[in-house]
Amino acid sequence: MTDLGLEKRLGSALPSEESSLGYLFWLSRPRFWLYLAGPVIVGVAYAADSPAELFSPLAVALFAYFLIPANVYLYGINDVFDADIDELNPKKDDKEVRYEGGPLVILSVFAAGAIGLVLIPFLGPAALVPFGLFYLFATEYSAPPFRFKTTPVLDSVSNGLYALPGIAAYAAVAGTYPPAAAMAGGWLWTMAMHTFSAIPDIEPDREAGIRTTATLLGKERTYAYCALVWLAGAIAFGLVHPFLGGVLGVYPLLAIAIARSEVAVDRAYWWFPVINTVVGAVLTMAALWVMLYA
Repeated sequence: MTDLGLEKRLGSALPSEESSLGYLFWLSRPRFWLYLAGPVIVGVAYAADSPAELFSPLAVALFAYFLIPANVYLYGINDVFDADIDELNPKKDDKEVRYEGGPLVILSVFAAGAIGLVLIPFLGPAALVPFGLFYLFATEYSAPPFRFKTTPVLDSVSNGLYALPGIAAYAAVAGTYPPAAAMAGGWLWTMAMHTFSAIPDIEPDREAGIRTTATLLGKERTYAYCALVWLAGAIAFGLVHPFLGGVLGVYPLLAIAIARSEVAVDRAYWWFPVINTVVGAVLTMAALWVMLYA
């Protein structure tokens, strides 16, 4: 069995991968749950006009769906279609689980997708578009016929899917879309975050014959790409409000600092769930401050 690091040494509170439920738990990438659910919190916070709207049944349901079922759907599809590639990926040795085959994952992926469809009648017209696009990109990022993850640039662009839960949540609460600059900034941020996360996979992907933005550019130029795209995202958010641009401006600085340091990227990559959670919390608290005191 693999050693999944600190989480699996915390005791019996977390499920073992040896059980069916535990295997699905680790397959869903619990480190990254907030990558989909966090934007829902931010989107609702900026869309809400009152504290009551923060905890409306629809807002809570969207958060619950994007916290776990959507992650099972997204990463389950990824693991099914990447089973051969993942044999060469060292992350599967100590950070994640390898796809084991069998009907469990297939049925779970279908069930996770079906759970989200229950929300459709309650979303409203504006939210339906980003919600539907999430399903499209979450599926076709890994699955044929498009399999965006194997085409340089498209692999990066398609990862705007991580911004879509926030856009859908904002639209569901407000009945309209966020500012265009905010949507562009969120999409650019996720593009850079995805490509940064692909840097540790450059050699395994090359060995497996997979072409990505990172394998095309190489390590150093990928750092530059991430810094530039993160900078563009920060500028876009700055057009909405300078505070937002300032907060998001930390990311291009991080990319430059890591590139110039002696820290291994496969180590630095695992800092980002914490960094992203802190940044999301700052953005959310700012929205709440405006709601309550502005």
